[in-house]
Amino acid sequence: MVASRVNVLWGILGLVGGMALGAWYMGSRIQSPAEVAARTAPPEPSAILVPVESRLLSSDVVTRGTVRFGLPQPISIAPSTVKGGAGLISSLPRPNTQFKEGDVIMSASGRPVFVLRGAAPAFRDMSPGTSGGDVQQFEEALARLGFDPGPVDGNYDQKTSLAVERMYQRAGWDAFGPTRDQRAAVAALERDWSDASRSRLAAESARDTAVKAVAAARAIADQNIRQATIDSAARFGTGRKLADARTGKSLLVETERAKGTYSAAMADADVKTQMADRALVVLDPRQTEMTKAAAEAKLRVARSAQRKARLEAELAIDSATREASLADERIKAAEGAVQAARLEGERSVRAAQEQQTLAEFDVKVAAERYERLDRELAAARAKLGVQVPADEVVFIPSLPIRVHEVTASVAGNASGPVMSVTDNELSIDSQLPIEAAPLVKPGMKVAVDEQALGIKANGVVDTVANTPGTRGVDGYHFYLGVKVESTPVALAGFSVRLSIPIETTKGAVIAVPTSAVSLAADGTSRVLIDRGGHQEYVTVQPGLSTGGYVEVNAPDGRLAPGQMVVVGYKTAEPTTMK
Repeated sequence: MVASRVNVLWGILGLVGGMALGAWYMGSRIQSPAEVAARTAPPEPSAILVPVESRLLSSDVVTRGTVRFGLPQPISIAPSTVKGGAGLISSLPRPNTQFKEGDVIMSASGRPVFVLRGAAPAFRDMSPGTSGGDVQQFEEALARLGFDPGPVDGNYDQKTSLAVERMYQRAGWDAFGPTRDQRAAVAALERDWSDASRSRLAAESARDTAVKAVAAARAIADQNIRQATIDSAARFGTGRKLADARTGKSLLVETERAKGTYSAAMADADVKTQMADRALVVLDPRQTEMTKAAAEAKLRVARSAQRKARLEAELAIDSATREASLADERIKAAEGAVQAARLEGERSVRAAQEQQTLAEFDVKVAAERYERLDRELAAARAKLGVQVPADEVVFIPSLPIRVHEVTASVAGNASGPVMSVTDNELSIDSQLPIEAAPLVKPGMKVAVDEQALGIKANGVVDTVANTPGTRGVDGYHFYLGVKVESTPVALAGFSVRLSIPIETTKGAVIAVPTSAVSLAADGTSRVLIDRGGHQEYVTVQPGLSTGGYVEVNAPDGRLAPGQMVVVGYKTAEPTTMK
């Protein structure tokens, strides 16, 4: 009974609520004429505002292209002189394998082949003492890999050798040391150097002996000349006598003449005395016959003595004259002896000097041979350090790389082309219309994108063909090559859009949408600025217009980034009554 009453009560309450809701709905649908007029009047338009921006504006050339890896380039193995022949390939990489600088790209006869960055290919073995541009390129690679080669000056020295050894060790290989032939060559040079050293010492000793022989020859020559001069003076006396003898005025002749004259005068005086004595005896009658005979005999004796004195004087003068005539010849002989001693001395000295010259020449030859062998030995010893055979390193202009194609085979000769590689840089093959090609130059920035794939990247113009119709494009287009800068997206094989700015502002400029600029009655350009609900026109000077934006410059500086400009108006749709 109670339950039925409760149910009735809930029913009454529901009916009352439904009637109240219906009354409210009917009241809301009834409008006064004023309300209807207010709702049907046109709404007031509102301004569409956008901010003034500071941005870089550019005019673009847009084209499409296909992304690919760089063009394949071959890798060749140069022959090594120190190894005496090409090895056999023992391992090769697979296509698409990637390598960075310092990696071992392959192996031959159990030896590694390193890949390094460098413009010039490897063409010779490098070892301590080697110098040149290839060595400097190699040192630069070692420095990039963190192995200190010492001064990067193109000279392979001991520090370079240590850096090479560390590079091999880090890669898990032993560096290439001296060969048996190189060690044998050093041993042979050491023997030749030792012989040259002894020969040089012997030549120097012979030269010293020759120098002393020259001094001895000079001393002996001087002694012989002095002795000949003394002998000549001893034979002919003073220089005055020699001079007298040369002019024919010999003192000996004059002496003998004086003696003859004196003897003759004495004999004549004695004859005259005897004649006088005989006359006194003959005239004196008192003298006996005996006395007269004695006086006569004395006279005869005096006359004999007179004749003897005359003859002896003449003989002495003749003898002295003969001696005088021979004196000049004797003087010449004596001078000849002195001259002979002098010439003999000069000959001996000259012979000794010639021996000295020969000895000095021998010293020069021996010294040159010694120095040459010393240099060769030093160079050979220096090369006994760590070497880099030409077939254990390849230089690639750009790294990292990927293997494009392997053309050699395992167990084949490690010589010449063995594979082709490409760099990891992506390139885009594209084309330009004839009218756009002159506007695009190598080095220009390129925006790479494809909206459908969500791809965005940056690039740079690498190549613009000089003539149309080359590298697979038709005769109405120029080939365009673009290098893609680093991108995390694998773009190889995709077709992408390229945008190349051909005209750009110098840095960021004040720019507004093109719809914000209008013309005044006087023909000037202007923009409408909103300042917190208050709007005013500002005169501007338009510049580059591209991509829906235009560069504007307000001469009075009244326009700045962040200010709001009017680009149009929007009107709210009127509300209609149903």
